[in-house]
Amino acid sequence: MIAISNSGETEELLRILPTIKRLGARLIAMSGNAASNLARSADLFLDVSVAEEACPLGLAPTSSTTATLAMGDALAVVLLVERGFKAEDFAIFHPGGSLGKKLLLRVGDLMHTGEAIPLVSETTLMKEALFVITAKGLGVTGVTDEAGTLLGVITDGDLRRSLERGEDILHSTAGSLMHRNPKRILQRELAAAALQIMERHAITTLFVFEQEQDQQPCGIIHLHDILKAGIA
Repeated sequence: MIAISNSGETEELLRILPTIKRLGARLIAMSGNAASNLARSADLFLDVSVAEEACPLGLAPTSSTTATLAMGDALAVVLLVERGFKAEDFAIFHPGGSLGKKLLLRVGDLMHTGEAIPLVSETTLMKEALFVITAKGLGVTGVTDEAGTLLGVITDGDLRRSLERGEDILHSTAGSLMHRNPKRILQRELAAAALQIMERHAITTLFVFEQEQDQQPCGIIHLHDILKAGIA
């Protein structure tokens, strides 16, 4: 048991000290008074005394509460290190909120799969590829060869830039306009890792693969999927 009392004479704590002893529990006392009953009864005394309180009246616990918080944080961090506590362990005990989602949600939990993956072949005319980009609603399409290997990507941004240059894209093939070697991620990776890749390369989508050696994507994840899940 960790008992906290600046004076070390808090009545409700002193009242239960005999019970703690009968139970055989080890008592750690955090107090600003080494001569207190609490300190003398403890198996281990941690001194959190301060020279004076910040309160101008010297009455309200101010500096002493900060010292106690700092000692408590120090104990928690040391225990974390000694027990080999990992981020994955933290996620198990803290599944809610954005922090839990960052540590738990995988790419595979958020990715689009099956027919929702925008894909065209490298010989597909861009007027057909445009339909795929629009219909799938992700602002991108992957470009594959006959075996389904992902060769490159075309984004709606690529199309706008080509049109601004006055290029006749409608009669071009997807293979002639695509960017080769698109960024990729494995479905077992954390969704937070996907967000980092997107931010680093200023992109909004990643094609997802099951294994490192795979060439055919099993899904695609969009920036909006990650933000909607509360990861930011």
